[in-house]
Amino acid sequence: MAENKLNPKVNEFISKSKKWKIEYEKLRNIVLDCELTEEFKWMHPCYTYENKNIVLIHGFKEYCALLFHKGVLLKDTHGILIQQTENVQAARQIRFTNVEEIVEMENILKAYIYEAIEVEKAGLEVNFKKTEEFIIPKEFQNKLNEIPALKTAFEALTPGRQRAYIHYFSSAKQSKTRESRVEKYVQQILDGKGLND
Repeated sequence: MAENKLNPKVNEFISKSKKWKIEYEKLRNIVLDCELTEEFKWMHPCYTYENKNIVLIHGFKEYCALLFHKGVLLKDTHGILIQQTENVQAARQIRFTNVEEIVEMENILKAYIYEAIEVEKAGLEVNFKKTEEFIIPKEFQNKLNEIPALKTAFEALTPGRQRAYIHYFSSAKQSKTRESRVEKYVQQILDGKGLND
């Protein structure tokens, strides 16, 4: 692994990490052995092939993971790819709880990384579910019907922002909570802003 391939921001990320330092270093070495470019995106080490995102290294409380940006397109011959949440359409993770698991799986991980690179080389794309295919909760639909300007503003948002609102409103179990969430974000939608803007 050539030193000039190491991104200083990733060096800093790993050196500051408290929980998964050894695991991050091992995953980094494996990924760099696959001739990917090391970058730092979304506050995490990200590895690209010809400026296309291939994998990202990240950690959580219970596990660290190698996230494949187009993991849904991989064959997953070993049945190890995990969909992080039901709303994640493209990305898939391989999770680890210790460095021994990573060492044991090194050859498999490299095979998955090389397959992910081939997916990019072939120009394969994920068929994302269209925003209109998501079910708008009735509490939000009622508000859209009640305030035409809100409907216009919502439709003017990017598809990603629309989906974020739909997911957020839908995730509340009780109607009362959904109503209160909708109420809270009416002005933000009217202002043309996304959920996290």
